[in-house]
Amino acid sequence: MIIEPKVKGFLCISAHPAGCEANVKSQIDYVKSQGAIKDGCKSALIIGASTGYGLASRIVSAFGCKASTVGVFFEKNGEEARQRTGSAGWYNTCAFTKFAKEENLYTVNINGDAFSDEIKQQTIEAIKKSPLGKVDLIIYSLASPRRTDPKTGNTHKSVLKTIGEEFTIKTLDTDRSLVKEVVITPANEEEIFDTTKTMGGEDWMLWIEALEKANVIAQGCVSMAYSYIGPELTFPIYRQGTIGKAKENLEQCANAIDAIMKLYRGKAFVSVNKALVTQASSAIPAVPLYISILYKIMKEKGIHEDCIMQIERLFSKQLYNDNFLNFDEDGLVRIDDWEMRPDVQKEVFEIWEKINTENLMSLSDYKSYKESFMSLFGFGIEGIDYNKDTKIEINLD
Repeated sequence: MIIEPKVKGFLCISAHPAGCEANVKSQIDYVKSQGAIKDGCKSALIIGASTGYGLASRIVSAFGCKASTVGVFFEKNGEEARQRTGSAGWYNTCAFTKFAKEENLYTVNINGDAFSDEIKQQTIEAIKKSPLGKVDLIIYSLASPRRTDPKTGNTHKSVLKTIGEEFTIKTLDTDRSLVKEVVITPANEEEIFDTTKTMGGEDWMLWIEALEKANVIAQGCVSMAYSYIGPELTFPIYRQGTIGKAKENLEQCANAIDAIMKLYRGKAFVSVNKALVTQASSAIPAVPLYISILYKIMKEKGIHEDCIMQIERLFSKQLYNDNFLNFDEDGLVRIDDWEMRPDVQKEVFEIWEKINTENLMSLSDYKSYKESFMSLFGFGIEGIDYNKDTKIEINLD
């Protein structure tokens, strides 16, 4: 099958296996180039392990720390009969597994609904069979638009809305490369509740409780979840909106999980990461435009990072190697420190005030945004022959 990108807005419904493999390989090569991480994790569980920060965390754990990894994800294989490609996350995981096994790194993949009790139990059984029999790193990196509560059976859907009043902000129509305004409407109480149930910390807590009950948490275990705060200009739709309420809940759960981890002489926290092109961030109004401007400024200053660079720095410069975590006054670990530098944010705001469709290409790095977005699905990768007939059904070993 000749695979072409099928993009509409923030969705791409096709993915290229060879491109995804090359993308994973480049991330592995970067981690190796940075050298081994001293006193890193030995056995990692990554919940949400197939794309973005979760995939980067698995790569750094395996190839930087030489840890065994158990990855949990919800992805689909390709279907040759129906000429449908698999998801990018499926191909990413196939590639990760291939390269990990080449280096004799213990790898287990769990594909299914991470919110369910069934997948939690499958994961626990896999951990028990791993070399350590326990985990000393637990990463929670889920970004799902819906969640079925295993206790009630109710399905909750998240919404991206303001709280209180509607809000108008610039955004980027990526289909037409058009800068325009969008109005974000306020959420009702049910929508706020559903968003918190879906994207808050409740499921992270359920994972920790299940792992503790099964006695698979190792001494010194660290658990962290990823979050984002971003610039003040997006606060009404993010930090002060429905997603922000969910993130507040995530942070509250981190405190409760930290108390549990302390029983194992470990810790738990939320890491606030940089704005990057991911499948999740592409869906948030204003964020693609903000990222396009941010990339231009951070590249000019020589401080731009992608997912793998950000997580490698978190592991090697804060979490391990005898370094200290960069906590802020709210108890959050800040690896978005370069993005949030006053000089960077000042220049972002100055451009934001005057950017429009006509000057989009000159005032931002929208070209890189588009390239980064396509690379998430294995397209636009150097060295890949996209005119070549490609097998789309690839089984995980």
